[in-house]
Amino acid sequence: MIAENSVKRMTPAIGAEVTGLDVNQLTASELSQLRRLWLQHKVLVIRNQKMSLNQLCDFSGYFGELMQLPYITPVDTHPKIICVQKKADEVNMGVFGGDWHSDFSFLKTPPAASILYAETIPPLGGDTLWANMSLALKNLPSHLLEWVENRNVIHTGAPYGIKNAPAADTQFTGSIEIQRNNPEADREMLHPAIVKHPDTGERSLFISPTYTTGIEGVEPDVGCSVLKELFEFCARPEFFCRLRWSANAVVIWDNRNTMHYAVNDYDGFERRMYRTTIAGQSPISGSA
Repeated sequence: MIAENSVKRMTPAIGAEVTGLDVNQLTASELSQLRRLWLQHKVLVIRNQKMSLNQLCDFSGYFGELMQLPYITPVDTHPKIICVQKKADEVNMGVFGGDWHSDFSFLKTPPAASILYAETIPPLGGDTLWANMSLALKNLPSHLLEWVENRNVIHTGAPYGIKNAPAADTQFTGSIEIQRNNPEADREMLHPAIVKHPDTGERSLFISPTYTTGIEGVEPDVGCSVLKELFEFCARPEFFCRLRWSANAVVIWDNRNTMHYAVNDYDGFERRMYRTTIAGQSPISGSA
């Protein structure tokens, strides 16, 4: 059993740390509790774990079916794992995940969850932020709610495509093998701007600054202006938590009602993590 005093909330908005567990030797009861805590807090942090890549896959499998990500070259021996790495000599460049986003929201069936296991961290910096998109929706001003209620938004694989690709000097060009300039990534995918969580029924915004490029049926200039205001609102500090990583920490987050941001402030130091991704389903409209 996971004792109540071993679960510590990270902020009032989102996130919890769980202590006293060995993720390689979880009981059925502990796994059931972990899933409930994950759905409740959206981000779970479990420190001081020693995991092989096989054990990472085994642990990840408790939360659903592992999927292989497009456009990212996986670890040679484990096609469902990617190495999220920035080496010490990779300076003056972007970082993988270095803007607010919901992982691969441009897919027809975006991931349900992502899991990161930290192997090497810088002595300072390299934090990750997560925002609670359900809380953001609950606090959304009425003039913005009118723009998203009963509407679809347009998602594209902008970092991997041509049409909406970010500026070259903001892209990560280091040790992660990323396929870019692929016209298939420019394909527009429509998802509801407000979605309903398939497990909890909770409503949340499903927009992703990295991948959301427009609002269906709205002139591009107007849509971009509205999205900019939405993105800025959702990134307010009262909606997010900030994690200072430690070596051997494992984190699982719900990709369906959060977005996150990898802070790029550790030039000159290595940061290496291993990530798995849990398959999801097509987003369900949560509009009234």
